Amino acid sequence: MKQKVLILIVLTAFAWSPVFSAPDTPETRRKEAERYLQVSPPKALFEDMADKMAANLPADQRDQFKKLMTTQVDIAALSKAMTDAMVKNFTTEELKALADFYGSPVGKSAMQKFGAYMADIMPVVQAEIMKAAAKMNH
Repeated sequence: MKQKVLILIVLTAFAWSPVFSAPDTPETRRKEAERYLQVSPPKALFEDMADKMAANLPADQRDQFKKLMTTQVDIAALSKAMTDAMVKNFTTEELKALADFYGSPVGKSAMQKFGAYMADIMPVVQAEIMKAAAKMNH
């Protein structure tokens, strides 16, 4: 009986050990970052954000703005920069959690609202940056 208890304790200790967790290497980070970008494609996010941000512009400028933002922005370059930055700044475990969440139904629902969220806060962000810049110039 003692031997079974000892085996159970050893197995439990190893189960909690980082030895069994996913390795955290640039390769595993890149794999999870790419999985994240598959479940949350930058192109779709950018198009939604441009559409929502255009609503804050005068009506005669909206279509031109959306066209500019959706045809002139290099999504491949943006995706590469996002992947590289994620690999640099997040662990494999964090990227896996992000991909798992944003790939889930609730994560997908949240992402569908992200463009509207960004459109709501962008005018405030821009105004605050302008105020801060004006203070620096005086």
